[in-house]
Amino acid sequence: ERYVMAIAPESLEQFKAFCERERCPFAVVGVATQERHLTLADEGAAVQPVDMPMNVLLGKPPKMHRDVTRVARTSAPMDLTGVSLQEAVINVLSHPTVASKRFLVTIGDRAVGGLTHRDQMVGPWQVPVADVAVTLADYQSFAGEAMSMGERTPLASLDAPASGRMAVAEAITNLLAAPFELPRVKLSANWMAACGEAGEDAALYDTVKAVGLELCPALGISIPVGKDSLSMRTQWAENGETKKVTSPVSLIISAFASIADVRGTLTPQLNNTDDTTLVLVQLGEGKRRMAGSILGQVLNQAGDQVPDLDDAQDLVKLVNAVNTLRAQGKILAYHDRSDGGLMAAVCEMAFAGQVGVALNVDMLITEGDGISDSRAEYGDTKNWASQVSARREELTLQALFNEELGVVLQVRTSERNEVMQTLREHGLSKHSHFVGKTRPQSSTIDKGKGEISVWRDTKEVFVAKLADLHQVWDSVSWKICQQRDNPACADAE
Repeated sequence: ERYVMAIAPESLEQFKAFCERERCPFAVVGVATQERHLTLADEGAAVQPVDMPMNVLLGKPPKMHRDVTRVARTSAPMDLTGVSLQEAVINVLSHPTVASKRFLVTIGDRAVGGLTHRDQMVGPWQVPVADVAVTLADYQSFAGEAMSMGERTPLASLDAPASGRMAVAEAITNLLAAPFELPRVKLSANWMAACGEAGEDAALYDTVKAVGLELCPALGISIPVGKDSLSMRTQWAENGETKKVTSPVSLIISAFASIADVRGTLTPQLNNTDDTTLVLVQLGEGKRRMAGSILGQVLNQAGDQVPDLDDAQDLVKLVNAVNTLRAQGKILAYHDRSDGGLMAAVCEMAFAGQVGVALNVDMLITEGDGISDSRAEYGDTKNWASQVSARREELTLQALFNEELGVVLQVRTSERNEVMQTLREHGLSKHSHFVGKTRPQSSTIDKGKGEISVWRDTKEVFVAKLADLHQVWDSVSWKICQQRDNPACADAE
């Protein structure tokens, strides 16, 4: 292949040196001028092969006009009445979006060339839960590159701009497992939409504006490259009836950053020896917006309010705070909260470290529009106590499965107050909470070893063996491998 690029005249000598170093042949084929005239010069020729005004070549192409209308999409609030916590955990962990991608990861070589520092597999048990991919720049130094992805397409069915902001933010929170500086981040945006469908053109415009003109400038990062696919629909006839499926606006973000030292990269693998605390840092301001969540999908409910990045500066504060704590050596494990919510994130961290966890949701259900024990709040009815109990169960589900932006940090219990002080200095402490403790194998307390439990109001409202939950989470890969590979081998594994 050949490439044509434009460079500044004063950079020609430097570019020439690059090409000589890399043994890359090149030729200077022309210069760009302000004059709108195209000339192909043949020295010594009486008449030049090409000598024409640009407007003759390009003509006056017609400008494209689109007459579009915004379509307001509404949906009923999610109803979690009577939903079993155990059933929710099993269905969310086994949903293909959340479940293990082992079947996909293991079909390729992840270390070709020897410069892979962090692949998908984490820890001694090789669990595919890595947030970020990290490669080394060479065989001598510790410099390298970090890459991650973010996408929240289901949210676009209700709020396309919010889905775009969440995709960018998810890419950043994934990338944050590596020690990068925010100004060094570059994004690639893959836009997909069903242009021509009612409301979709306007939704695409609003999302591009939200991401390209508002969010990225506020973060100080750019999108130098991307692509688009604008015919995301399919139509067919079945039994004489025309059917059609239309995709919502979809933005797939790939984030890249060069880093000076890859050794600061964190993983979700929980430390299995120390007395540690899990800290949830929330960027959703304590909200529990459930629309588009995996829990909503397994319940076949859309919900009415989608998660969003309400203030871009909160994301900047998070990057600075995590980098500060990383430099101080106070973070033992890191994982972002995305698909599946807090419960899925903590389970994946436990799977990677093979360590039990006890979660406590008390702080999460009391903030924002949380629980109230006031009889007046429930109309002073005779069964207000049962209504309060039902409300607590609903808020527990929201706390565990909402997919608002946030990260989970494992820190030493002896240092957790210092960690919270650092978060306070960065303006993040208001909605940051101690949400759990690990139950390491070295613990003198037998209770909780090898289990994941959820506590509320000093009561254990959910408990399951880590091995059982891991099997649920890995069931998708097992079923696919059964069909794709030797069934006996899949079962044995």
